[in-house]
Amino acid sequence: MTTGTETRIGTYEAMFLANQGAAAMFGDLLAHINELFARANANVISMKKWDERRLAYEIDKQKRGVYILAYFTCPTDMVAHLERDVVISEKLLRVLITDASHLSDEEIAAADDRKGLEIEAKMRAEKSDAEGDQASSKVRLGAPVQETAAAADQDMSEDDSDSDED
Repeated sequence: MTTGTETRIGTYEAMFLANQGAAAMFGDLLAHINELFARANANVISMKKWDERRLAYEIDKQKRGVYILAYFTCPTDMVAHLERDVVISEKLLRVLITDASHLSDEEIAAADDRKGLEIEAKMRAEKSDAEGDQASSKVRLGAPVQETAAAADQDMSEDDSDSDED
């Protein structure tokens, strides 16, 4: 006779709400969510970006948010730990975790868009790098260049040479 307890595994649906600052670094946000799942001993079945929209009311001074929908399996006693980790997180504003045992494996698999998330994260990173390069090319050290005075002097010298030819 054994006295060991068996850990129950449940299937869950989680809707994460991330703030705009975290969404700007989309790859980091996805890595953070996956880290939270790993801490909860969860196995992610599917994940996708659900929407990016204006919030009905401000949450932590944020007016917009990104919703990430995930389906996962996890020990039932670890769900509370996952919720607590989200509350502590600075990148995530809210989470709603519900039981998804009523959905079939095919329905859950149909919601999987992890490849699309990777592509979007890569595109956002490239866009932010391009914007950063563009902004840094506009920064100049030292005294401002006085292009208008130099251009005016050149125009006057051309006008003088034109009048000498007449």
